[in-house]
Amino acid sequence: MYIYNVTTNIDESIQEEWLEWMHEKHIPEMLATGKFIKALMTQVMINEEMGGYTYSVQFTTDSKDTLGKYYKEDAERLQNEALEIFSDKFVVFRTELQIVKQFESK
Repeated sequence: MYIYNVTTNIDESIQEEWLEWMHEKHIPEMLATGKFIKALMTQVMINEEMGGYTYSVQFTTDSKDTLGKYYKEDAERLQNEALEIFSDKFVVFRTELQIVKQFESK
């Protein structure tokens, strides 16, 4: 299993609009690609020197190959949509994580 992690710092002036877009449009569209099993959205609880609010969305996928298909078939379109709507009001970085082992409390 792999996690495609997208961490975004959002300007305060668009936070509510961006959250609504993420909840109602972007995350559902990501899941609709069929390449992700689930998504977990979190808010990073630190004060950023640059200001704004930081969020992380973790999209779980079954394999590196499936993630590669996302990059090839969907990434450009979905990433460009955010640029068109929110322009220079956000900073984003993406990381890939491989799940080594998952632990749960008893």
